[in-house]
Amino acid sequence: MDWKTLVEQLFGADHDIVLDGDLLRGSAVFDATPLAIVGTTHHASIGVALALAQARGVLDVVAQHPGRAILLLIDTQGQQLRRRDELLGINRAMAHLGCCIDLARRRGHRVIGLVYDQALSGGFITSGLIADACYALPEAEIRVMRIPAMARVTKISEERLAALSEDNPVFAPGVQNYVAMGGVRALWSGDLAGALRDALATTPTVDLRAEDGRQRGGRRLAASVIQRVLDAA
Repeated sequence: MDWKTLVEQLFGADHDIVLDGDLLRGSAVFDATPLAIVGTTHHASIGVALALAQARGVLDVVAQHPGRAILLLIDTQGQQLRRRDELLGINRAMAHLGCCIDLARRRGHRVIGLVYDQALSGGFITSGLIADACYALPEAEIRVMRIPAMARVTKISEERLAALSEDNPVFAPGVQNYVAMGGVRALWSGDLAGALRDALATTPTVDLRAEDGRQRGGRRLAASVIQRVLDAA
């Protein structure tokens, strides 16, 4: 779904969201309450400039509109793979974006992520996965690492990883697998405005992804390992 269609279904004409290159930014009136919007489109590659622009959008909301909920609209192919961005410190720029989202949450802003098209790699990790909760449309494409890249990093053969991915969501791309692992809290379909309304009202402010993954069978041990670490601290 393109961003204009999505925004129309969510807010009708009650918004001032504008497109600046690959950056989406603005606000909407939802159930008579202002809502801040920060996001990307065009399968954006997140380079230094775009990461800092998103961070600026989040910080402006924190500074100018205390407590206002933020909706992150996510459509990204991951970090920009250019030498210029690497030399400028893309890792630090993306970490800064993640820190700004975390700051907003700590300051009392409800932060909701929505993958409406594509979410890959670091562009997803430093946005939707740092929100209070991330949701997705059923047709969205989500993955952090392709199997060939995973094979190079883990030194496990592609054939073995492909076999593992058939019954273990941790090794497999796809929106349903991210729901099973708890990374995506739920899928939105049909009444998108109703889904947003429910998310704003019920999304927890504590991180339940590991527990969701345990209950859904996608990450069976993460919650218990986290608890063991906390008990030993």
